[in-house]
Amino acid sequence: MIGTPPVPESRHAAGSAGALMVAATARLKASGSETSRLDARVLMAHVLGRDQAWLVGHPEYVLSVEEARTFDELGARRQAGEPVAYLVGEREFWSLPFRVTRHTLIPRPDSETLVAAALASIADDGKPLRILDIGTGSGCLLLAILSDLPLASGVGVDVSKGALAVARDNAVRMEIDERAVFTSGDWLNDFDRQTHGVFDLVITNPPYIRTIEMASLEPDVRAFEPLRALQAGDDGLDAYRCITPVLPSVMRPGASFIGEFGIDQQADVSALLCDAGFHDVKILNDVAGRPRCAVARYG
Repeated sequence: MIGTPPVPESRHAAGSAGALMVAATARLKASGSETSRLDARVLMAHVLGRDQAWLVGHPEYVLSVEEARTFDELGARRQAGEPVAYLVGEREFWSLPFRVTRHTLIPRPDSETLVAAALASIADDGKPLRILDIGTGSGCLLLAILSDLPLASGVGVDVSKGALAVARDNAVRMEIDERAVFTSGDWLNDFDRQTHGVFDLVITNPPYIRTIEMASLEPDVRAFEPLRALQAGDDGLDAYRCITPVLPSVMRPGASFIGEFGIDQQADVSALLCDAGFHDVKILNDVAGRPRCAVARYG
């Protein structure tokens, strides 16, 4: 099956899901995967169109020739470093299944901090809210928030046409497409304020990786995820310098801003927000206890 290392013995019949996963696990581990068993299980579940719980109870299921070939191909791509999320075309975020492609970053648990902060910043007064997501990618931030706020609507902006197509598809799959509009834009430089109006909440996960840090990223990130969505100049703040000066033009008085940032950038991001007229800037930590996002008020 996958690669050239020897296939370990398995108690399962040859050609069965159990046997093929044992072999794939060994070969993925040999290629450097730290999640080899999980990778093999996720890929097998995807190929068979089953959930992982089903696999536990049916390890003796014998794959068809086509299923085995597909599993083989996906395993080889994983050995070459391609992220599992791209191989199966999906990643869970905020307990929702988001479609992802190489046009979009893979949503990460750290960014759920932004969703939680957004929901906490909104007054529960029953009023319909307008939300703007700058650099929307897969649409995960905007759609996660809208999924919890049935009266809210929003706009996602991205310069990548491929990412916008993915975001629109995610909105349709989640049946939120009537409340979510996705539009092309280079940050807010060409944003149509007359069409879209102003917002009660603006959220963003912009590029913030410093140029010098790019070489230290995981190889699969550097090789497969869109670099334009990661790198932001020598100090990692190029995107924030583009965004913050024009934020007031799209925000209602009293509106909230929430933005993700990188390592040791909290002071610089706070200063940029204050220079743009924001106040009550707070820094929140992610699930690992690292400073992850800034929350601020305008007006």
